Amino acid sequence: MNETTTNNPIPTEFTEDNVGNKANKVGRPLKFKSVEELQSKIEAYFKETPKEEWTITGLALALDTFRSVLCDYEDKDEFAYTIKRAKQIIENGYEIDLKKYGRTGTIFALKNFDWKDKSEQDITSGGEKINKVLVEFIDGNNDSNTEGIQETV
Repeated sequence: MNETTTNNPIPTEFTEDNVGNKANKVGRPLKFKSVEELQSKIEAYFKETPKEEWTITGLALALDTFRSVLCDYEDKDEFAYTIKRAKQIIENGYEIDLKKYGRTGTIFALKNFDWKDKSEQDITSGGEKINKVLVEFIDGNNDSNTEGIQETV
């Protein structure tokens, strides 16, 4: 029995009409139909919003979407450059703010762009200069043997 002989809307057979060579269109349709549409909305955000207020969340709100949706679009080949470029413009604003003012909040925001706040610590010498030590081995005959001994730091 096939789907046309019953009132069942769920196909019980796979035909060219319900499978074929069509892409599997699962999930929500794309919010932006083209790169050009997305790009024009991003440009409007940057024109209408004061530079010191540019944020990823602000961009998402201006696009009537969510930050996570922007991240999803960044993984789509056709939209990747557009999203990455917009994020880079926002990142640049944070970098300029950091250079001018050195604000802690700016450092935190840049960490969300994969920046690292790294400090190095010397845990071996307590910051003191390490002195060279020459090790000398003496055998039971009180003969000194320094062959093969190296200085260590």
